[in-house]
Amino acid sequence: MTDARITVHKEAGIDRIAPEVHGHFSEHLGRCIYEGIWNSDSTDEDGFREDVVSLLDDLELPVLRWPGGCFADDYHWEDGIGPREDRPRRRNLFWAQGPEEVPEESNAFGTDEFLQLCERIGTEPYLAANVGSGDPQEAANWVEYCNYDGDTELADRRRENGHEEPYGVKYWGLGNENWGCGGQMTPEQYAREYRRFATYVGTMDNLMLDHELELIACGFEGHEWNRRFMEEIGGSAWGSDFPLDHLTLHHYYGRTMSVEEADEDKYDRFLADALEMETHIEKIAAAINAVATTRDIGVIIDEWGAWHTEATADNGLEQPGNVLDALSAAAVLDIFNHHSDVVTMTNIAQTVNVLQCLVETDADDAWARPTYHVFDLYAPHKGNEAVQTSIDTPARELADDDRELPLVGASASTTDGETYVTVTNLDCREDHSVEISLEGTTPDADAIDANLLFADNEPDTTVTADNADEFAAADLEVSVDDDGTLSLELPPATVAGLSIQ
Repeated sequence: MTDARITVHKEAGIDRIAPEVHGHFSEHLGRCIYEGIWNSDSTDEDGFREDVVSLLDDLELPVLRWPGGCFADDYHWEDGIGPREDRPRRRNLFWAQGPEEVPEESNAFGTDEFLQLCERIGTEPYLAANVGSGDPQEAANWVEYCNYDGDTELADRRRENGHEEPYGVKYWGLGNENWGCGGQMTPEQYAREYRRFATYVGTMDNLMLDHELELIACGFEGHEWNRRFMEEIGGSAWGSDFPLDHLTLHHYYGRTMSVEEADEDKYDRFLADALEMETHIEKIAAAINAVATTRDIGVIIDEWGAWHTEATADNGLEQPGNVLDALSAAAVLDIFNHHSDVVTMTNIAQTVNVLQCLVETDADDAWARPTYHVFDLYAPHKGNEAVQTSIDTPARELADDDRELPLVGASASTTDGETYVTVTNLDCREDHSVEISLEGTTPDADAIDANLLFADNEPDTTVTADNADEFAAADLEVSVDDDGTLSLELPPATVAGLSIQ
């Protein structure tokens, strides 16, 4: 018997789904850079891991954020350019990293290495400038080094370091978590610092550059902080009222749950925590709209994902990669689609080996985690027009909690006569029968291509190098009634993607 019904309102457009919503994040933390992306036994002639680069290239990342994270606000970019033998070894104030897990930074991987990686995998770079311990001149110099095509010392230094043409970096974050590890600032303090940095960085695209920069301010999950920041940033007596294009927040969930010890009730609470992303988006958008408008200032979630008790500073924030986390990523990506009118970018944390990474490595191999396959399944949404969906789903009351978990979720988008629908069974216990109706469309079975993730995997199944292939998508059977209604069966903890011509 059908217990969930989804109606896709094809003519009720929300907005274009920015490809950058499928963005990623890499920090000098644990084995993300060293042993993950760079400098291991599986390197090419430039020092990159060929296996990791190949996996990232196949996924077609739209944007990659670097170098942090907390690391960014104690990082001085000039330490990481020029001949590697001349680069200073510095502290890593916040994280142990690399295979040795020491709180030090060799600077073997710096600006040019990161930007060359972005060129190789065809992704836009997003650089996070040091506001906490840096100054506006340092940030402006970084922009000049990366982007200027003239005859200054910094542009010439880039050429000497092997890159004749400017990199054309568009996205610049001014600070990271400045309410915390980026300086313990009040919103008013950060707003004043942000405006000072933006004056020097943002002015450059008026004269020195042939493209506009997009400036990104770091917000907070405490949304009163965001409102106060916006009020202060808009209170200048001169110049641009709002010298920012995007405001961010970070949302991690599952921090009190052990992956290895959780039961079904904890699975439900974990997934409900992930769905709170929607409330955070609505609140930060409201903070922007109270002072400015989300038509001009977009929402970025530039750190998000599952963070479990297994991930500690001592182990480089590594945790098992399992189906449950991948299921949560699908639910969150649906939320981003629903809010495509305000969400301009997101960056899951982190790309390789750290937290809810997409790729995991050991000394010899690299493999895709279940979350990687979710991003691959959702890729057809990128650049499409998100449309409204009505979802009639059963829900479960959470044990020892006053919330409910909706058991079936979905989102939909359209382009060039094709509708793409993703559906999640967030119930880790039971199957669900789902009907999908597309307003104004009566498809036939031959016009549908459907795939399913995780039908043969338990929620707590952990990926390893040996079983990684078992998490790939399989064909999904979909029947079509005479009236064009689609029917499908979703096993527990599964994700489906349907392309309908």
